[in-house]
Amino acid sequence: MDRGSAIALNPLTMTYFRWTDEFLDPMRRLGDEPADQLVRALFAAQQVDAVNSMMRVLVGNEAIPPGSIPDDLRRFLESVAVLPPWADVAKIQAGQQLFWEHGPAIVLLLHCYSLPYCYAARKGVQALALTGRLNTNPSRRITETAQMLMDVLSPGGLTGPGTGIRTVQKVRLMHAGVRYQLLHSNQWKPDFDHPLNQEDLAGTLMSFTWITLDGLRRLGIHVSEAEAEAYLHCWNAIGHILGIRQELLPADLADAEALTAAFERRQFAACEEGRSMTTALLETMDHILPGNVFDGLSGALTYYFVGDNTANLLGVKPVPFERALLRPLQSANLIADDFLESSGWMQQLVALVSRHLLEGLQFTARGGNRPSFSIPTELRQRWGINWRS
Repeated sequence: MDRGSAIALNPLTMTYFRWTDEFLDPMRRLGDEPADQLVRALFAAQQVDAVNSMMRVLVGNEAIPPGSIPDDLRRFLESVAVLPPWADVAKIQAGQQLFWEHGPAIVLLLHCYSLPYCYAARKGVQALALTGRLNTNPSRRITETAQMLMDVLSPGGLTGPGTGIRTVQKVRLMHAGVRYQLLHSNQWKPDFDHPLNQEDLAGTLMSFTWITLDGLRRLGIHVSEAEAEAYLHCWNAIGHILGIRQELLPADLADAEALTAAFERRQFAACEEGRSMTTALLETMDHILPGNVFDGLSGALTYYFVGDNTANLLGVKPVPFERALLRPLQSANLIADDFLESSGWMQQLVALVSRHLLEGLQFTARGGNRPSFSIPTELRQRWGINWRS
Protein backbone atom coordinates (compact mmCIF):
# COMPACT_ATOMS: atom_id res chain seq x y z
CA MET A 1 0.00 0.00 0.00
CA ASP A 2 1.22 3.50 -0.82
CA ARG A 3 1.96 5.10 2.56
CA GLY A 4 1.04 8.59 1.33
CA SER A 5 -2.41 7.52 0.22
CA ALA A 6 -3.49 5.80 3.43
CA ILE A 7 -6.74 6.92 4.98
CA ALA A 8 -6.46 8.43 8.45
CA LEU A 9 -9.00 8.55 11.25
CA ASN A 10 -9.53 11.73 13.21
CA PRO A 11 -9.74 10.66 16.90
CA LEU A 12 -11.94 13.65 17.77
CA THR A 13 -14.59 13.67 15.04
CA MET A 14 -14.21 10.02 13.99
CA THR A 15 -14.36 11.10 10.34
CA TYR A 16 -11.98 9.89 7.67
CA PHE A 17 -9.71 12.08 5.59
CA ARG A 18 -6.49 11.82 3.63
CA TRP A 19 -3.27 13.61 4.57
CA THR A 20 -3.59 15.85 1.54
CA ASP A 21 -2.02 19.19 0.69
CA GLU A 22 -5.48 20.73 1.02
CA PHE A 23 -5.63 19.60 4.64
CA LEU A 24 -1.99 20.17 5.64
CA ASP A 25 -1.33 23.50 3.90
CA PRO A 26 -3.53 25.49 6.34
CA MET A 27 -1.76 23.80 9.25
CA ARG A 28 1.44 25.52 8.18
CA ARG A 29 -0.16 28.87 8.96
CA LEU A 30 -1.11 27.92 12.53
CA GLY A 31 0.97 28.08 15.69
CA ASP A 32 -0.31 27.36 19.20
CA GLU A 33 -2.74 30.16 19.92
CA PRO A 34 -3.24 29.65 23.70
CA ALA A 35 0.51 29.66 24.35
CA ASP A 36 1.19 32.32 21.71
CA GLN A 37 -1.43 34.63 23.20
CA LEU A 38 0.12 34.25 26.63
CA VAL A 39 3.63 35.01 25.37
CA ARG A 40 2.41 38.05 23.43
CA ALA A 41 0.78 39.38 26.57
CA LEU A 42 3.90 38.78 28.65
CA PHE A 43 6.08 40.58 26.13
CA ALA A 44 3.59 43.45 25.90
CA ALA A 45 3.64 43.76 29.69
CA GLN A 46 7.45 43.57 29.66
CA GLN A 47 7.34 40.43 31.75
CA VAL A 48 9.98 38.51 29.79
CA ASP A 49 11.98 38.09 33.01
CA ALA A 50 8.94 36.40 34.49
CA VAL A 51 9.02 33.80 31.71
CA ASN A 52 12.68 33.08 32.32
CA SER A 53 12.05 32.85 36.04
CA MET A 54 9.14 30.50 35.38
CA MET A 55 11.39 28.17 33.39
CA ARG A 56 13.73 27.90 36.35
CA VAL A 57 10.79 27.33 38.69
CA LEU A 58 9.39 24.54 36.51
CA VAL A 59 12.75 22.78 36.43
CA GLY A 60 13.33 22.99 40.17
CA ASN A 61 9.91 22.22 41.62
CA GLU A 62 7.30 19.49 41.33
CA ALA A 63 4.53 22.07 41.81
CA ILE A 64 4.36 25.79 41.08
CA PRO A 65 5.28 27.72 44.25
CA PRO A 66 2.72 30.37 45.26
CA GLY A 67 3.50 33.87 44.04
CA SER A 68 6.40 32.78 41.85
CA ILE A 69 4.87 33.66 38.47
CA PRO A 70 2.16 36.00 37.05
CA ASP A 71 -1.45 34.91 37.46
CA ASP A 72 -2.14 34.55 33.72
CA LEU A 73 0.90 32.31 33.38
CA ARG A 74 -0.23 30.23 36.35
CA ARG A 75 -3.71 29.82 34.88
CA PHE A 76 -2.26 28.69 31.57
CA LEU A 77 -0.01 26.10 33.20
CA GLU A 78 -2.85 24.74 35.29
CA SER A 79 -5.13 24.50 32.24
CA VAL A 80 -2.64 22.44 30.21
CA ALA A 81 -1.40 20.23 33.06
CA VAL A 82 -4.08 17.59 32.56
CA LEU A 83 -4.34 14.64 30.21
CA PRO A 84 -6.97 14.90 27.45
CA PRO A 85 -10.35 13.29 28.15
CA TRP A 86 -9.69 10.56 25.59
CA ALA A 87 -6.42 9.50 27.24
CA ASP A 88 -6.29 5.88 28.37
CA VAL A 89 -4.05 5.62 31.43
CA ALA A 90 -3.52 1.89 30.91
CA LYS A 91 -2.31 2.51 27.33
CA ILE A 92 -0.05 5.34 28.47
CA GLN A 93 1.51 3.05 31.05
CA ALA A 94 1.90 0.32 28.43
CA GLY A 95 3.65 2.81 26.16
CA GLN A 96 5.97 3.75 28.98
CA GLN A 97 6.60 0.06 29.59
CA LEU A 98 7.96 -0.21 26.05
CA PHE A 99 10.48 2.47 26.98
CA TRP A 100 11.26 0.53 30.16
CA GLU A 101 12.10 -2.49 28.01
CA HIS A 102 13.98 -0.78 25.17
CA GLY A 103 14.95 2.68 26.45
CA PRO A 104 18.67 2.58 25.55
CA ALA A 105 17.88 1.63 21.95
CA ILE A 106 15.18 4.32 21.79
CA VAL A 107 17.64 6.98 23.00
CA LEU A 108 20.13 5.88 20.36
CA LEU A 109 17.40 6.02 17.71
CA LEU A 110 16.56 9.53 18.87
CA HIS A 111 20.04 10.69 17.89
CA CYS A 112 20.62 8.56 14.79
CA TYR A 113 17.12 8.52 13.27
CA SER A 114 14.55 10.85 14.87
CA LEU A 115 16.59 14.08 14.98
CA PRO A 116 18.09 13.63 11.48
CA TYR A 117 14.53 13.01 10.23
CA CYS A 118 13.56 16.42 11.62
CA TYR A 119 16.62 18.14 10.13
CA ALA A 120 15.68 16.89 6.65
CA ALA A 121 12.60 19.17 6.65
CA ARG A 122 13.90 22.30 4.90
CA LYS A 123 11.34 24.77 6.21
CA GLY A 124 10.98 23.43 9.73
CA VAL A 125 14.71 23.27 10.39
CA GLN A 126 15.02 27.04 9.83
CA ALA A 127 13.57 27.81 13.26
CA LEU A 128 16.17 25.60 14.92
CA ALA A 129 18.94 27.10 12.79
CA LEU A 130 17.99 30.68 13.61
CA THR A 131 17.92 30.02 17.33
CA GLY A 132 21.45 28.68 16.85
CA ARG A 133 21.37 26.43 19.88
CA LEU A 134 22.46 23.20 18.26
CA ASN A 135 25.45 24.73 16.54
CA THR A 136 26.54 26.84 19.53
CA ASN A 137 25.88 24.24 22.24
CA PRO A 138 25.04 20.90 20.60
CA SER A 139 25.70 18.86 23.75
CA ARG A 140 23.09 20.83 25.67
CA ARG A 141 20.54 20.46 22.91
CA ILE A 142 20.77 16.69 22.62
CA THR A 143 20.96 16.11 26.38
CA GLU A 144 17.82 18.21 26.86
CA THR A 145 16.00 16.17 24.21
CA ALA A 146 17.14 12.89 25.75
CA GLN A 147 16.09 14.17 29.18
CA MET A 148 12.62 14.94 27.84
CA LEU A 149 12.29 11.29 26.82
CA MET A 150 13.28 10.22 30.32
CA ASP A 151 10.81 12.60 31.95
CA VAL A 152 7.74 11.72 29.89
CA LEU A 153 8.34 7.99 29.42
CA SER A 154 9.61 7.00 32.85
CA PRO A 155 7.03 5.28 35.09
CA GLY A 156 4.64 7.92 36.48
CA GLY A 157 6.02 10.62 34.19
CA LEU A 158 2.56 11.53 32.88
CA THR A 159 0.19 9.87 35.32
CA GLY A 160 1.92 10.11 38.68
CA PRO A 161 4.36 12.29 40.58
CA GLY A 162 6.92 12.36 37.75
CA THR A 163 8.21 15.38 35.89
CA GLY A 164 6.86 14.58 32.44
CA ILE A 165 3.95 17.02 32.23
CA ARG A 166 6.09 19.82 33.64
CA THR A 167 8.75 19.13 31.01
CA VAL A 168 6.18 19.24 28.20
CA GLN A 169 4.82 22.54 29.57
CA LYS A 170 8.31 24.00 29.46
CA VAL A 171 8.85 22.86 25.87
CA ARG A 172 5.47 24.29 24.83
CA LEU A 173 6.27 27.70 26.28
CA MET A 174 9.75 27.61 24.77
CA HIS A 175 8.14 27.00 21.38
CA ALA A 176 5.84 29.98 21.87
CA GLY A 177 8.75 32.18 22.90
CA VAL A 178 10.78 31.17 19.86
CA ARG A 179 7.77 31.76 17.62
CA TYR A 180 7.31 35.28 18.97
CA GLN A 181 10.97 36.19 18.61
CA LEU A 182 11.27 34.82 15.08
CA LEU A 183 8.12 36.58 13.88
CA HIS A 184 9.46 39.85 15.29
CA SER A 185 12.89 39.44 13.77
CA ASN A 186 14.02 40.46 10.30
CA GLN A 187 15.46 37.02 9.63
CA TRP A 188 12.31 34.95 9.28
CA LYS A 189 11.20 34.54 5.66
CA PRO A 190 7.55 34.06 4.62
CA ASP A 191 8.74 31.14 2.48
CA PHE A 192 9.31 29.18 5.70
CA ASP A 193 5.61 29.53 6.66
CA HIS A 194 4.66 30.09 10.31
CA PRO A 195 7.55 29.18 12.64
CA LEU A 196 7.02 25.95 14.59
CA ASN A 197 3.67 25.53 12.88
CA GLN A 198 1.23 22.71 13.42
CA GLU A 199 2.44 20.52 10.56
CA ASP A 200 6.05 20.84 11.72
CA LEU A 201 5.01 19.96 15.28
CA ALA A 202 3.11 16.92 13.97
CA GLY A 203 6.13 15.87 11.91
CA THR A 204 8.30 16.12 15.01
CA LEU A 205 5.79 14.01 16.92
CA MET A 206 6.10 11.36 14.20
CA SER A 207 9.87 11.37 14.70
CA PHE A 208 9.28 10.31 18.30
CA THR A 209 6.61 7.74 17.42
CA TRP A 210 6.45 6.06 14.04
CA ILE A 211 10.12 6.71 13.22
CA THR A 212 11.18 5.25 16.58
CA LEU A 213 8.96 2.20 16.13
CA ASP A 214 10.31 1.73 12.61
CA GLY A 215 13.84 1.94 14.01
CA LEU A 216 13.13 -0.76 16.58
CA ARG A 217 11.74 -2.97 13.83
CA ARG A 218 14.83 -2.43 11.69
CA LEU A 219 16.97 -3.43 14.65
CA GLY A 220 15.12 -6.72 14.83
CA ILE A 221 13.53 -5.82 18.17
CA HIS A 222 10.07 -7.35 18.33
CA VAL A 223 7.30 -4.95 19.31
CA SER A 224 3.76 -6.26 19.24
CA GLU A 225 1.00 -4.28 17.56
CA ALA A 226 -0.61 -3.65 20.94
CA GLU A 227 2.67 -2.31 22.36
CA ALA A 228 3.21 -0.08 19.34
CA GLU A 229 -0.35 1.29 19.47
CA ALA A 230 0.10 2.01 23.19
CA TYR A 231 3.36 3.85 22.48
CA LEU A 232 1.60 5.96 19.86
CA HIS A 233 -1.27 6.67 22.26
CA CYS A 234 1.20 7.76 24.94
CA TRP A 235 2.84 10.22 22.53
CA ASN A 236 -0.54 11.47 21.32
CA ALA A 237 -1.27 12.46 24.91
CA ILE A 238 2.09 14.23 25.05
CA GLY A 239 1.30 15.93 21.73
CA HIS A 240 -1.99 17.19 23.14
CA ILE A 241 -0.26 18.77 26.14
CA LEU A 242 2.34 20.18 23.75
CA GLY A 243 -0.37 22.09 21.88
CA ILE A 244 -0.73 19.96 18.73
CA ARG A 245 -4.24 20.17 17.29
CA GLN A 246 -6.46 17.15 17.78
CA GLU A 247 -6.97 16.53 14.08
CA LEU A 248 -3.20 16.09 13.61
CA LEU A 249 -2.90 13.28 16.17
CA PRO A 250 -2.92 9.92 14.31
CA ALA A 251 -5.58 7.44 15.28
CA ASP A 252 -3.49 4.32 14.78
CA LEU A 253 -0.19 3.04 13.40
CA ALA A 254 -1.33 3.05 9.76
CA ASP A 255 -2.48 6.62 10.22
CA ALA A 256 0.87 7.58 11.75
CA GLU A 257 2.76 5.93 8.89
CA ALA A 258 0.63 7.84 6.38
CA LEU A 259 1.28 11.15 8.13
CA THR A 260 5.02 10.41 8.26
CA ALA A 261 5.04 9.71 4.51
CA ALA A 262 3.07 12.87 3.76
CA PHE A 263 5.44 14.99 5.84
CA GLU A 264 8.45 13.53 4.02
CA ARG A 265 6.82 14.11 0.63
CA ARG A 266 5.93 17.70 1.43
CA GLN A 267 8.86 18.93 3.50
CA PHE A 268 12.06 16.97 2.84
CA ALA A 269 14.56 18.95 0.76
CA ALA A 270 18.27 19.66 0.92
CA CYS A 271 19.41 22.84 2.66
CA GLU A 272 22.58 24.07 4.27
CA GLU A 273 20.91 24.46 7.66
CA GLY A 274 19.82 20.81 7.79
CA ARG A 275 23.26 19.63 6.78
CA SER A 276 24.97 21.87 9.33
CA MET A 277 22.74 20.65 12.15
CA THR A 278 23.24 17.02 11.19
CA THR A 279 27.01 17.48 11.10
CA ALA A 280 26.95 19.12 14.53
CA LEU A 281 24.77 16.32 15.90
CA LEU A 282 27.02 13.52 14.62
CA GLU A 283 30.21 15.24 15.74
CA THR A 284 28.73 15.72 19.21
CA MET A 285 27.75 12.06 19.41
CA ASP A 286 31.29 11.05 18.48
CA HIS A 287 32.49 13.34 21.27
CA ILE A 288 30.03 11.97 23.83
CA LEU A 289 30.85 8.33 23.13
CA PRO A 290 34.00 7.48 25.09
CA GLY A 291 37.41 7.13 23.48
CA ASN A 292 38.01 6.91 19.74
CA VAL A 293 36.77 3.42 18.92
CA PHE A 294 33.21 4.69 18.29
CA ASP A 295 34.24 7.56 15.99
CA GLY A 296 32.24 7.41 12.78
CA LEU A 297 29.61 5.11 14.23
CA SER A 298 26.94 7.80 14.53
CA GLY A 299 27.21 8.58 10.83
CA ALA A 300 27.13 4.89 9.87
CA LEU A 301 24.03 4.26 11.97
CA THR A 302 22.30 7.41 10.71
CA TYR A 303 22.90 6.39 7.11
CA TYR A 304 21.55 2.93 7.89
CA PHE A 305 18.32 4.26 9.39
CA VAL A 306 17.44 7.26 7.18
CA GLY A 307 18.41 5.58 3.89
CA ASP A 308 20.17 6.80 0.78
CA ASN A 309 17.89 9.66 -0.24
CA THR A 310 17.57 11.36 3.14
CA ALA A 311 21.24 10.76 3.91
CA ASN A 312 22.15 12.54 0.69
CA LEU A 313 19.94 15.49 1.66
CA LEU A 314 21.71 15.71 5.01
CA GLY A 315 25.22 15.19 3.67
CA VAL A 316 25.73 11.92 5.56
CA LYS A 317 28.30 9.76 3.78
CA PRO A 318 27.89 5.99 3.44
CA VAL A 319 30.38 4.27 5.73
CA PRO A 320 30.44 0.46 6.03
CA PHE A 321 29.96 -0.77 9.57
CA GLU A 322 33.06 -2.90 9.24
CA ARG A 323 35.29 0.13 8.69
CA ALA A 324 33.43 2.57 10.93
CA LEU A 325 33.12 0.43 13.99
CA LEU A 326 33.66 -3.30 13.93
CA ARG A 327 37.37 -3.38 13.30
CA PRO A 328 38.20 -0.74 15.96
CA LEU A 329 35.96 -2.54 18.45
CA GLN A 330 37.61 -5.84 17.66
CA SER A 331 41.03 -4.24 18.22
CA ALA A 332 39.78 -2.91 21.57
CA ASN A 333 38.48 -6.39 22.49
CA LEU A 334 34.94 -5.04 22.89
CA ILE A 335 33.47 -7.51 20.39
CA ALA A 336 34.49 -10.94 19.13
CA ASP A 337 36.16 -11.54 15.78
CA ASP A 338 33.14 -13.45 14.49
CA PHE A 339 30.70 -10.75 15.63
CA LEU A 340 29.11 -10.20 12.20
CA GLU A 341 28.47 -13.91 11.81
CA SER A 342 26.39 -14.10 14.99
CA SER A 343 22.63 -13.84 14.85
CA GLY A 344 21.19 -10.58 16.10
CA TRP A 345 24.54 -8.80 15.78
CA MET A 346 22.86 -5.44 15.15
CA GLN A 347 20.92 -5.71 18.43
CA GLN A 348 24.13 -6.56 20.26
CA LEU A 349 25.87 -3.62 18.63
CA VAL A 350 23.10 -1.20 19.61
CA ALA A 351 23.02 -2.55 23.18
CA LEU A 352 26.76 -1.92 23.51
CA VAL A 353 26.72 1.55 21.96
CA SER A 354 23.52 2.79 23.59
CA ARG A 355 24.83 1.92 27.06
CA HIS A 356 28.01 3.90 26.39
CA LEU A 357 25.93 6.75 24.95
CA LEU A 358 23.75 7.02 28.07
CA GLU A 359 26.80 6.95 30.32
CA GLY A 360 28.48 9.53 28.09
CA LEU A 361 25.45 11.83 28.18
CA GLN A 362 25.55 11.82 31.96
CA PHE A 363 29.27 12.50 32.06
CA THR A 364 29.17 15.24 29.39
CA ALA A 365 26.13 16.97 30.86
CA ARG A 366 27.46 17.09 34.41
CA GLY A 367 27.92 20.59 35.73
CA GLY A 368 28.12 22.15 39.15
CA ASN A 369 27.05 19.72 41.85
CA ARG A 370 24.49 17.72 39.93
CA PRO A 371 24.04 16.29 36.43
CA SER A 372 21.74 18.07 33.97
CA PHE A 373 20.89 14.66 32.49
CA SER A 374 19.59 11.96 34.79
CA ILE A 375 17.88 8.58 34.59
CA PRO A 376 15.54 7.32 37.31
CA THR A 377 17.18 4.72 39.54
CA GLU A 378 14.82 1.92 38.53
CA LEU A 379 15.62 2.46 34.87
CA ARG A 380 19.38 2.63 35.47
CA GLN A 381 19.21 -0.67 37.29
CA ARG A 382 17.04 -2.21 34.60
CA TRP A 383 19.40 -1.11 31.81
CA GLY A 384 22.66 -1.77 33.66
CA ILE A 385 23.86 1.82 33.31
CA ASN A 386 27.02 2.71 35.23
CA TRP A 387 26.22 6.02 36.93
CA ARG A 388 29.46 7.80 37.71
CA SER A 389 29.39 10.14 40.71
